[in-house]
Amino acid sequence: MKLRFLLLLAGYFALSGQFTLFSQQEYRNTDQVNSALRTLASRHGANASLKSLATTTGNKNIWALTLSDGPADDKPALAIVGGLEGNRLLSVELSLKLAENILNEHKDVLKNTTFYIFPNMSPDATEQYFRQLKYERKGNARKTDDDRDGTVNEDGFEDLNNDKLITLIRVEDPTGDYKMFSEDNRVMVKANTKKGENGTHKVFTEGIDNDKDGKFNEDGEGGVIFNKNLTYKFPYFTPGAGEHPVSEKENRALLDFLYERWNIYGVLSFGPANNLSKPLKYNAANAKKRVVTSVLKKDEALNKFLSDTYNKIVPPKNAPGSIAKGGGFFEWSYFHFGKLAMSTPGWWVPEFKGDSLNKATKNPKLNFLKWAEKEGIQDVFVEWKEIQHPDFPNQKVEVGGIVPFKMLNPPYAMVDDIAKKHTDFVLEIAKMQPSLSLKNLKTEDVGSGLTRISVDLYNQGLIPTHTEMGTRSRWLRKINVVLNMARGQEIISGQKRQLIDVVKEDGTIHLSWLIKGKGNVELQAGAPQAGTEKLTIKL
Repeated sequence: MKLRFLLLLAGYFALSGQFTLFSQQEYRNTDQVNSALRTLASRHGANASLKSLATTTGNKNIWALTLSDGPADDKPALAIVGGLEGNRLLSVELSLKLAENILNEHKDVLKNTTFYIFPNMSPDATEQYFRQLKYERKGNARKTDDDRDGTVNEDGFEDLNNDKLITLIRVEDPTGDYKMFSEDNRVMVKANTKKGENGTHKVFTEGIDNDKDGKFNEDGEGGVIFNKNLTYKFPYFTPGAGEHPVSEKENRALLDFLYERWNIYGVLSFGPANNLSKPLKYNAANAKKRVVTSVLKKDEALNKFLSDTYNKIVPPKNAPGSIAKGGGFFEWSYFHFGKLAMSTPGWWVPEFKGDSLNKATKNPKLNFLKWAEKEGIQDVFVEWKEIQHPDFPNQKVEVGGIVPFKMLNPPYAMVDDIAKKHTDFVLEIAKMQPSLSLKNLKTEDVGSGLTRISVDLYNQGLIPTHTEMGTRSRWLRKINVVLNMARGQEIISGQKRQLIDVVKEDGTIHLSWLIKGKGNVELQAGAPQAGTEKLTIKL
């Protein structure tokens, strides 16, 4: 009886989160993410609020978790976005664990910073990881005609070797343009004809040609990809992009939310774009185009500064370059939203340095296989197995390849450490955020009932109040300086209200007025994304 009571008590505490009886062993599915978000909002009600922005075509919630101490809109804010693409489970976990870490261990940061966290913008797609048939899916549940033949979802994947995984098929064919990699025949690479190589195989995703158009799996359960449905360089008529920019409910809901939050100074997204490990480079010609396609000069320096900060916490060794193919969220957040934009995959396969048995390799797939073997990570590769394929009746066909999701998402045991490092980075950004204050106030009686007021508007943050792109866009709210006077008071020189485009990092703008009259005046200066300060000044 006593044992049963203790087990029930332990189960209660584990579920209620008072302590963790069993640590999380696997990426969380939609229901588990929903439960974790509701628990955070319930347990930390004074500092966390949860709101569903929309439901996807697959009837899943798009959540916004707001972390704040006091009114959320009154402080500068950082938006954190995960699940840009459904095959990146880590991005969802990082967004969620950032919230958990802040609320459980770093709640003091909320005194000066608000966080808007969107853990998963692709819940229809991430759920494929937890289904019986596992394959990397990016798009939502909308039925799409990706090959534009008038029929939707008619050519999806088939599990030809019955292992519940969709990998690859390789077909022995002298007209093919692939060959077995010389270092390891598990890996297929493009034949380099300039080096005198001939292809020996054709390579397709696992399945059959259902619609007999010569293509494999080109029109399955594709859907619209969140990270391909934004406005910057929208890739019209491309599978996964949607019929037009922001065609999907989840895209529209997030943008509506962000555009209404004037206090957001920056956006951190977890996805294939990577300007933190490797900062963006300024291109003068592209920066001068009518439609700007290069980071601007001052923002290049800011990006470099933030990248240096990130790389001290998350070493950049073997980090991938930025993948940006149009319609992406990171590009939108900088070029069209005008905010401080940061993006990282969060994790990448470490470099296998080689040992006495295995040499290092530059091929990313083989590097992954060697690294996984060294780390004792199992079930990352499906050995090639010959099958009978209806589309290739007289040819040798094999099924195999790297297991879906494994190269993009680390073993779950590594996630806590990765999340801690990114929490540390976010806390560093919060320390650097733009923060306006009024310093060095002086009042001087110059006679004839006149008082000269002078004060410095100081940005004590190491991030400017506006990016150069934000200043150029004219969308972001400028710094508003207002001098409110009582009856009988008059401004002789200076402006009652003035708008300031930007105060640079650790920068100062000197302000002065000449006022006629007696009593007090009130000075207010600030912007939603940089804070506001008020002073009562006696004439």
